[in-house]
Formats: sequence, structure tokens, C-alpha cells
Amino acid sequence: MRNRVNNNANNMRRNLMFIGTFLLANNSLGTEVRITKEQYVDQWSKTAVQEMFRTGIPASITLAQGILESASGNSELARKGNNHFGIKCHGWTGKKMYKDDDAKNECFRVYDDANQSYVDHSEFLKKYERYDFLFTYESDDYENWAKGLKKAGYATDPAYPQRLISIIEDLDLAKYDGSSKPQILKQPSIVAQSRIKTNSHAVTKNESLEYVVVKTGDTFYSIAKEFGLTLNQLHRYNDFDSGKDKLNVGEVVYVRRKKGRDYFKEHTYVVTQDCSLNQLAQITGVKASVIRKLNGFETENIDLEKGQKIILR
Repeated sequence: MRNRVNNNANNMRRNLMFIGTFLLANNSLGTEVRITKEQYVDQWSKTAVQEMFRTGIPASITLAQGILESASGNSELARKGNNHFGIKCHGWTGKKMYKDDDAKNECFRVYDDANQSYVDHSEFLKKYERYDFLFTYESDDYENWAKGLKKAGYATDPAYPQRLISIIEDLDLAKYDGSSKPQILKQPSIVAQSRIKTNSHAVTKNESLEYVVVKTGDTFYSIAKEFGLTLNQLHRYNDFDSGKDKLNVGEVVYVRRKKGRDYFKEHTYVVTQDCSLNQLAQITGVKASVIRKLNGFETENIDLEKGQKIILR
């Protein structure tokens, strides 16, 4: 009997030693706990919303891209380079790392922390002209943003838009977009009436345009706040001259985006007074970038003379 007890004790010790050795070996192999999609959203949703308020990029799109591009923060690029959006070097002067992607040994940006990755993702989309059209979409229009990212060349995968949309809908990420949706767009009566009182300003509707006239005491911030816009959205809906730091009484301020190429037929406009291209954009309600392209101007920083003929669309 004593031998049997001793044998059992010895077997137990051997089993415990085996388990300990197995756990130690697992530790030495660097086994890591993977982040789930839900945990990733919990961790980065506030940052995505902050970037949406700052730039107008839907938080749902930012989160979905982060999940897709970084495998919910588990990819090597995210873990070692804090790069959550797969952004390649493209003239980057900071830290870099190299890995195979569309081609072998491609250069990717490396950040000190992942917050920098989120900010740089926004700046990357704002910097390159091929993404300009995305900012004509509202910050709750995740479907057009998803399709537009593929169209602009952010990714080569033909299924990229649908993959983003599926992530957004599976995780209900669209709820993070609602907080910055302009309040003016939530009022159906604006569509039906030419003028409607909204807080302290009367909104004038001209075809698809909606604007207010500046009154005494108005600032960029007060108008943006009144209509539920971010400052970035307000500036994007308007073409203020560079360096403009205050509003003047009687000026027009658009509270919804201006016309682009597809809104109306091409026609010739005769300038009625000397003005800048940006000022003409405010007068006509057509984006300065559209006027520049239609007329072959090299820059938007030009002055127009009274009587000059300009093509509008």
C-alpha cells in the first residue's frame, strides 16, 4: 500500500513538472492574447470620434479601416510600428519599417504611438487631391465613403468597400457618426421652404444651397455651433480667402456643401466686380476648386476683374 501511495505521489509530481515546463515554454515563445474587434472599438472609438469632429471623416469608416488594416490591432505593423491603417512611406521622413505587401519589402510609416497613426490617417486623406471628393459626403454617409476610398485608390482589393461596410454594420459602428451630423440636415422643413428660422439665423435655400447672412457678433465658431457643424465642416462648405480671421456683416456663409460638377449645366458668368476666386465661389455657390478646373487656372489664389468671363457648372 505504501509503495502504491509513493508511486501516486511521484506521478503527481511528474505531472506538475510537465505542466510547469509546458507553461514556461509557452511563455518563452511569446504567446500573445489577441484583441477582439469589440475590444478594438472600445479602445479607439473616442479617438475616431475626435478625428471626425476635427476633420469630418466618419468615425465608423476610421474604425472599420483600423480593424481591417491592422487586424484589430494584432498585425505586426500595428504592434511594432503603431501603424493601424497600412499607410506607406510616400515621402515620410520619420521612422520606417519594411514588409511585403503588394510588392516585396515595401516601406511603411512607424509612429511613436497609435494615436499618431489615427491623426496621420486623417491628414493623409486631407492632403492628397485624389481624396478631395470624399469630403463632399456627409460624415454619416459611410457607404459612399467606403466606395470612394476604393475609387480613390486607398486599397487594391475590389471587395474593399463591402468589407468596410460589413464591419460597420456587423459592429453597429454607424452610431458613432451621428454625434456630428449637422442639425440643419435633420429638419425636413428646410427642404420644403425657401426660408426657415433656425435659432438666430434665417436659412436661405437656393436650389440645393443653404446659407445664412452674417450678422453683428457672428464668428466662425458661433455659426458652426448653431448648425451642429465642426469648424472643419464650416470651412469646407465655404471658400474663405487664406488668412481670413473674422466674418463681416452681410457676408454669405454656407451651412451645407456647395455645388460640384454634376449639379447644373455649364454656362458663362460675367464677373460684376473685382474679386478673388474664393470670393466668386462664395457669390455663385460653386466650389473654388471646380471653378479653377473648369477655367484652367493653375491656382485658386488669383484675382478676377470686373467684366471677366468665367465658365461655371
